[in-house]
Amino acid sequence: MMWFDRDHPDVVFGDKRSETITVTDRSRGNPSGTRTLSIEPDTMLDFRALPFMDNTFKLVAFDPPHLITAGKKSWLAAKYGRLSDNWRSDIQIGFSECFRVLSPDGTLIFKWNETQIKLSEVIKLTPVQPMFGHRSGAKGLTHWLVFMKPHEEVTNCNIDQMEMDG
Repeated sequence: MMWFDRDHPDVVFGDKRSETITVTDRSRGNPSGTRTLSIEPDTMLDFRALPFMDNTFKLVAFDPPHLITAGKKSWLAAKYGRLSDNWRSDIQIGFSECFRVLSPDGTLIFKWNETQIKLSEVIKLTPVQPMFGHRSGAKGLTHWLVFMKPHEEVTNCNIDQMEMDG
């Protein structure tokens, strides 16, 4: 949903799903009450086990699912996916994988919507502190954070001093 040019030769769009589905969507006065969504990744992948060599990319965009509860035919669940019951572990592994495939000094762009899970809970799961970020959306629930992979491996960082809720 965030790409301006997904067909750019340097972009690899990955998802664990490849499907076209019709789901319920009554938003904005949609007269049919349904919407069709096509998910057509370049590469089938699981963000917890990226199929790329270490230090492959200079830039990674990580936009994991952010919903823990959503209806089975929900437009939002179809569009963004749903987190598992082990979402903390999944997101933590996802961050580790993103940093693994980034080259030293590479940039990670992380997108999160805190409708159901606060960003402050998610940010505890990454070993690298974000450099800066931006809140967007009508109510400021969608966040964009920018990280830079350090030259040396980082296993933990103290981000307790960060106040991400306010």
